[in-house]
Amino acid sequence: MRSAYDEVADTYADHFRSTEPELPVELAVVGHFASLLPGERRVLDAGCGAGRMMPVLAGHGCRVEGVDLSPEMVRRSHLDHAEYPAQVASIADLPFPDGCFDGVFSWYSTIHAPDAELPSALREMRRVLRPGGFLLVAFQCGEGVRDVSESYRRRGHDIVLHRWNRTSDDMVHALATAGLEVVARLERAAAGHEREAQAVVIARA
Repeated sequence: MRSAYDEVADTYADHFRSTEPELPVELAVVGHFASLLPGERRVLDAGCGAGRMMPVLAGHGCRVEGVDLSPEMVRRSHLDHAEYPAQVASIADLPFPDGCFDGVFSWYSTIHAPDAELPSALREMRRVLRPGGFLLVAFQCGEGVRDVSESYRRRGHDIVLHRWNRTSDDMVHALATAGLEVVARLERAAAGHEREAQAVVIARA
């Protein structure tokens, strides 16, 4: 996955510069997430990609920083959103002490984690949350594994990239197992170019 996103980083960042893929209802859920946060609203964008959602969080009063597995994505985050710190790291091995964030924002960053790896990623994001902090997870709904390489191949990138779809109930169960209490969930039908329904779940540590 790291090499695939390194390959497509500039194509992705140039195509999705801000919130072009999101519907208003999803952006409203992001605002709701921010409104729930205690303390200083220090938020980790876990899997920040090229950083396009960090200004959205900052606009809601969050003090945001990011991590991403892809060095090239982090390079574009530094280039396009230099005001927000970002570093290379895995969401399953975060370089932060326990309980240091008021919120963790996982915007489609768990979708490439196989089912066997999802629990450890959620536990790690839970670890860096303060008691009473919140985790937001967004993902495509459904079941099974999808090959999502084709859209990049059409743009000249010879990569292999798979996505793990999950139902909302599956994610709620996984969050509960990681020690988080679900407080809000959104599921909407596919829109526009999308093939699957989309979901957002918010849970409290």
